[in-house]
Amino acid sequence: MKYTQSNLDKLGDILGESEYVVRYERGTFQSGWCLLEAKKIVVLNKFLNTEGRINTLLELIPQLNIEYDKLTLESQKLYESVLKLAIDEVAA
Repeated sequence: MKYTQSNLDKLGDILGESEYVVRYERGTFQSGWCLLEAKKIVVLNKFLNTEGRINTLLELIPQLNIEYDKLTLESQKLYESVLKLAIDEVAA
């Protein structure tokens, strides 16, 4: 996956379509993110660059309860590729 703002937006869409709110805040977060699961809020460190934000979301999305049926077709395809990437990393 290329580290572009467009791809970052597409990853954010997966979260938004599953009713997660993505916020960029400053602070010290483990791995650059914090999850307030009861409120479905993902907080990313605002000082991360685009590459860091994408890598963080690629790490985080497979851990979340994403509502696949609520995703658009484009987001479903991207979500499947994110899950495949996560499985491939675990297998390596």
